[in-house]
Amino acid sequence: MIRVVFMGSPEFALPSFRRLAEAYSVVGVVTQPDKPAGRGRLLTSPPVKILAGELGVPVIQPHRLSEPDAIQQLQLWEPDLIIVAAFGQILRPVVLDLPRFGCINIHASLLPRWRGAAPIQAAILNGDESTGISIMLMDPGVDTGSVLSQASISITRDDTAGSLGAKLSKLGSELLMNILPGYLDGTLQPQPQDNTLATYAPMIKKEDGLLDFNQPAADLERKIRAFNPWPGAYTFWKDQVLKLHRTHVVNGPSDKAGKMIIYQALPAITTQYGILVIDELQPAGKQILQGKAFLQGARNWGA
Repeated sequence: MIRVVFMGSPEFALPSFRRLAEAYSVVGVVTQPDKPAGRGRLLTSPPVKILAGELGVPVIQPHRLSEPDAIQQLQLWEPDLIIVAAFGQILRPVVLDLPRFGCINIHASLLPRWRGAAPIQAAILNGDESTGISIMLMDPGVDTGSVLSQASISITRDDTAGSLGAKLSKLGSELLMNILPGYLDGTLQPQPQDNTLATYAPMIKKEDGLLDFNQPAADLERKIRAFNPWPGAYTFWKDQVLKLHRTHVVNGPSDKAGKMIIYQALPAITTQYGILVIDELQPAGKQILQGKAFLQGARNWGA
């Protein structure tokens, strides 16, 4: 029986982990440390750790995978294969070289497009019509390894990073289970990437969510979807953060960017080109509101 170690942390990794555990011997899990979350800043376990507990799989949570204790535990598990899905840490050669079948990554883009930490967000931000999953052999580079298989899906006009991530998560688990037998018996051979076609999706920071209304409304609408649910796209109103959750665009020239107006009974903001009409938003400390409901309690909007 092939001995597998799984590395992953967020919801994205769960379908692949669950299906692997059903078909193979998952001898250990490596996931990120527990972190404070929510208004109460309560210490919260990563979703992968929770599922590992349910499945009875041992877990380690090193701050850095290069820690001696983490390396020692990996060696004790004696994995034949390591599978990675949104783990959030770089794998060093001492880990990459450990399993006889190497390390496989489930990456949420059609490599070499959108290598890096935020491929789902990058695809939406840049208006891509499609994206997908790449199952790749890992090497010391960032998403530069040879590709075993890919599968693509369309990006809809309503997709957020959350909804697209959920679709890709399921697609990734299906593709992984389809290709593993062929990879393990040697009939499926990896193909090198064309590095000349590579694009990069850098890590997103919370402050990246601030909206600049000197940009076109269409660009801002994509950003709002790309940053939903995290880190959230926002502006300021009454000197407080105002998050925008769902918007649509009315194209056309604007006289002044950043002006708060009412457009067809909905809150809206003018941009460099076009009007950003707000369907759902969230004032500081409040629940998410429909645009019309927000205007009922915000009578000075646009004044």
